Amino acid sequence: MFTPLEIVALIFLAYVALRVLLKLWSAFYTYVVGPAICRVNFKSMGKWALVTGCTDGIGKEYARQLAAKGCDIILVSRSMDKLQATAHELENEYKISTKIIKADFSEGDHIYENISKEIENLEIGTLVNNVGVFYDYPDYFLDTNDWEKTMNGFIKVNVVSMIKMNNLVLPGMLKRKRGIVINLASATALIPSPLLAVYGASKAFVDKFSRTLHIEYSSRGIIVQTVNPSTVMSNMMPHIKSSSIFEPTAKRFVRSALGTVGVVSRTTGYFSHDVLVGFVNCVEAISERFASWALLKWFEGVRDKQKKAYENKSVI
Repeated sequence: MFTPLEIVALIFLAYVALRVLLKLWSAFYTYVVGPAICRVNFKSMGKWALVTGCTDGIGKEYARQLAAKGCDIILVSRSMDKLQATAHELENEYKISTKIIKADFSEGDHIYENISKEIENLEIGTLVNNVGVFYDYPDYFLDTNDWEKTMNGFIKVNVVSMIKMNNLVLPGMLKRKRGIVINLASATALIPSPLLAVYGASKAFVDKFSRTLHIEYSSRGIIVQTVNPSTVMSNMMPHIKSSSIFEPTAKRFVRSALGTVGVVSRTTGYFSHDVLVGFVNCVEAISERFASWALLKWFEGVRDKQKKAYENKSVI
């Protein structure tokens, strides 16, 4: 016979085991089974794929890998030199057409008037809202470096750009009754993110908005996916010098994430990132206080490394 305390302990362990098994099955389906049986033909969705923040990191890889699938690419970013270099690279390597649009998303609404004119009458089948800004390095809310500029950037670039670009592109997709929208959020939208307060909140907005968009338009032929990655090697993470299981290259990450389009509407995009988020959520369910303490210490460590890398870069 078990004592009442032992029964409670067994029930709790069974609950945790069930959650782990369900999470493992979900990940297996998302990254192995689903991509094998739910392959999406991006080119059939429309001639053009539009990618914002497309000249470095994850955004550039989305542009490259969509070009490899036969899509012509509309590149939208703020640096004309990088836009031209990326367009030249894609055209030469994949023999596709490109269109470049210079736009600084930290500016006012006038940039969307120009983008609207540039994409008028173009058949855009895929929209990747990737553009975003991050802190120079994580820090406590009141200690954030260049506070006003950073906060303004988070709202205009991380939030407003996604809403505006969806507003520009979705009507054409609805008219054709097909299209793909990929909104890049962050794992910080799924777990507590101390030292990343406003960034995490801006990405939580992206996640919420995107999930709602999926509910509203999935029955009308539109695939809407939220991607919530954890750390990926990029210019935003200068302290990461080499890839690892939990910190993949942008190429590996995007290859994985694109495979989940049409499989799930909400994903971290990468198996190990699913494991990380699932583990944090499980620990938080057991002890929110311990999870909060552990995450604070972890992000403080990230801050110290990234601040050092930022300061060294500034000196150079």
